[in-house]
Amino acid sequence: MSHACTIPVSDEQLWEMTATYLAEGMAAGERVLYFDDGRAGSLLQRLDDDRVPYRSAMRSGQFGIVPSTVTRALITGSPGELIAALDAVVTETLEQGYGSVRVMGDGSYGLEHDGGATMIDYESRLDTVLGPRPGRMLCAFDRGRYPEDVLQRLRAVHRHEIVAPAIYDDSLLRLTAPAPSTVRVAGEIDHSNRPRIRRVLDAALDEALRSHSSSAEITLDLASLRFLDVAGAVSLVHAAEEFPSTHRLVLTGVRSGVLRLLDRCGAPFADQLRIEPRLPPPDDDLHGDDPDDGDPHGDDPDDATTDEP
Repeated sequence: MSHACTIPVSDEQLWEMTATYLAEGMAAGERVLYFDDGRAGSLLQRLDDDRVPYRSAMRSGQFGIVPSTVTRALITGSPGELIAALDAVVTETLEQGYGSVRVMGDGSYGLEHDGGATMIDYESRLDTVLGPRPGRMLCAFDRGRYPEDVLQRLRAVHRHEIVAPAIYDDSLLRLTAPAPSTVRVAGEIDHSNRPRIRRVLDAALDEALRSHSSSAEITLDLASLRFLDVAGAVSLVHAAEEFPSTHRLVLTGVRSGVLRLLDRCGAPFADQLRIEPRLPPPDDDLHGDDPDDGDPHGDDPDDATTDEP
């Protein structure tokens, strides 16, 4: 079993990496299990943002979420119990006809339980016990909550550490570049990080103007934008108004609440701005959720805006 860890600097990075890792497993036909620590709703929201058809995988049994009560009972037990539980998961997966299993979980609760002693013992024995068996396991540990010496010991007992670079990450807002001339915006835009968005847009436009091969469109993917204030909306509209006639600012995945705010801030009158509303999840029609709900797992993120500058 391939055994790796990741130590994210923010929740936005955690959900980005978790959703990507699990989605790759579903696409590859693997059995996929997520050991919930009580925040599975945030993961499912990110899978929706990324348009991953996880609902059909859940109905078929390919993708499953282990309840947080079970997860926490396991990671506060003995290392032997943890390894036996994972070994049983691999055996059950093979018996069901899958060729491999992909497992993901946030081990931070285990670190909190006893300073990490149980988790370090468990992680150090995992490769020896499960190494020859088919599967992948990614363990996540919160960089901001635990001493660096504990995190270093956890790194040492994993074969690999997976990292995900960002343009910017302040624990509230995360900006990544998934494609040329495209910036993914995840989290919240407020007074503390609003100027960063403008600097990123200015840099992207400058690069596009200097290169004949660059796209004439600068795209901000807002599918994972959970909060935008009025000043942020005004800043986006003003940025588009300052684009030259040869180029355009494109906002994609825009939630209905953000769209209403942009409209009130002048978006319909910005000639160089194009807005593409958020689409329903790819298998939403089979599930029966309201396509405009935006977050069927908690508070509606489409309303995560404010009229206060």
